[in-house]
Amino acid sequence: MEVGQDQILERSRKIVEAAYDLLDEAGLEGLTIRAVLTRTGLSRRAFYERFEGKDDLVLAVFEETIRKAVRFFTERVASMENPLDRLRLIVTFIVLGRGIQGEAYTDRRGAALSREHLRLAESRPADLKGALQPLIALIEQILADGMASGVVRQDDPQRLATLLYNLVSTTVHSELLTSENGQVDQATKKQLANDIWEFCRRAISENP
Repeated sequence: MEVGQDQILERSRKIVEAAYDLLDEAGLEGLTIRAVLTRTGLSRRAFYERFEGKDDLVLAVFEETIRKAVRFFTERVASMENPLDRLRLIVTFIVLGRGIQGEAYTDRRGAALSREHLRLAESRPADLKGALQPLIALIEQILADGMASGVVRQDDPQRLATLLYNLVSTTVHSELLTSENGQVDQATKKQLANDIWEFCRRAISENP
């Protein structure tokens, strides 16, 4: 029986949701195709109708994470006039591990996605770039607004957006991988968020 597009999309949603839960519960080691099928009750055939393998599933998790984060950030910064305030909110939420409707990432999920981010950056850079593009595009637009209003120095906004994202994400990856098996010190994270933002602000401001 032919499977309709709507049914495939619904199955994809269930699979990605199951992947989120498994990453929260057991980290990357718990995210297996067998575990996903057990959690969703779907067949192996249903999985492979949408995903070629685990890498495709992880990329789908990244895509969904970024989509939700961009929606959340867009709503939160809509009332902020100063582009630097908008950027600070985004940087701070990323460092603190908050980006999906204010939801805090678990250390297991965050550390797992950090490891996969680094691995996919080498093995599937184009696909990872595509998954991250909506967030980088949002940062780029805010930087362009800042240049137009005179608070951000003139430069290529796309280049600056990529540099800013890479700086923040690399630091966050390092912190998550370090703290995966230990107690997360939220005070330290808040200080780190402030330090990273101050570094970014000085790098991009017209008058640092």
